[in-house]
Amino acid sequence: MSGTNSRLRALRAWFDDRVGILGEMERLGKKKRVPLHRHTIWYYLGGMTLFLFIVQVVTGVLLLFYYRPNAEGAYESIQFLMTDVHFGWLVRSIHHWAANLMIFTLFIHMFSVLLLRAYRAPREMTWFTGVVLLALGLTLGFTGYLLPWNELSYFATTVGTRIVGVVPWVGQFLLGVLRGGNDVTGATLTRFYALHTAVLPALVFLVLGLHVYLVQRHGMSVPPEVESEEKPPRSIPFLPDFALRDLVGWLAALAVLAALAAYFPAELGKKADPFASAPVGIKPEWYFMFMFQTLKYLPAYILGFEGEAVGILGFGLAGLLLFLVPVLDRPSVRGQRTRLFVWLGIAMIVYIVTLTIIGYAVSPKG
Repeated sequence: MSGTNSRLRALRAWFDDRVGILGEMERLGKKKRVPLHRHTIWYYLGGMTLFLFIVQVVTGVLLLFYYRPNAEGAYESIQFLMTDVHFGWLVRSIHHWAANLMIFTLFIHMFSVLLLRAYRAPREMTWFTGVVLLALGLTLGFTGYLLPWNELSYFATTVGTRIVGVVPWVGQFLLGVLRGGNDVTGATLTRFYALHTAVLPALVFLVLGLHVYLVQRHGMSVPPEVESEEKPPRSIPFLPDFALRDLVGWLAALAVLAALAAYFPAELGKKADPFASAPVGIKPEWYFMFMFQTLKYLPAYILGFEGEAVGILGFGLAGLLLFLVPVLDRPSVRGQRTRLFVWLGIAMIVYIVTLTIIGYAVSPKG
């Protein structure tokens, strides 16, 4: 046993002398400390989101071995995977639920950072990369939704891409780029497949690497109300103390993921038929429901402009303001920051949750 350990240590030393990653990670882990206070629980959401993304990558690669990215074979390939491949249904269900949980934890992570004002200097770039990751995560969800080529995903994508088409000046151009033509066809499926499996993951890995580096460089932010206390908060080393606690969060996420995949496996539904009429009560995924419901409530025209176009521009402006929060939330003349963005964050949460609940509560004919 001692001989094996010595060979492993020698291999580690050989690798570290030439690459230096292990030593650098160990140095950062020992140097980095994590504050302990009443809001520490929110620190675990970032690692949990990262874990769910890793699950997405692993299960996505397994699905690629069987998936055929064309209108003639996409549905049949997934049907074969779920019925004839051992544990194929489980892999697809885990991929499906990991996507939903990842976006859910992304939202909670972003709002916790917003409400705790963890975007303050010098962490502005950490916030910027985090908002970009949220946008990429939502785009991954949108592009992946069409890939099963079933009835629900086909007509939901038709509605979703049509909304893009109402954007002033560039809407029709973007619509053509997304669909690969005037309608949702096999060309759309191929484009979404390329985006979902190559372009977007590459962007996510690039931005995620920068985001993780910035978190390691600047450490965890302490909320202003904790900083104002006379007694500074206790702290623990990142390795191994916080990492072990983070691992418990990963295991909890894995348990929830396994339970959802086992008890609520992903369904396939009927194959898409472009010539059939859209099913009654077609709705998007839950993370787009508040947008979908908002656009439903807007009148046909607002001040002479199309209501949907005004809504899309409104969401774009809201996303830009969210991205620029560290720039907009500056200290006042007295050197203090207002709590304006905290209340705006709470209003956003209430709005998103309320519209999402209403969207699912409304009957299909409503």
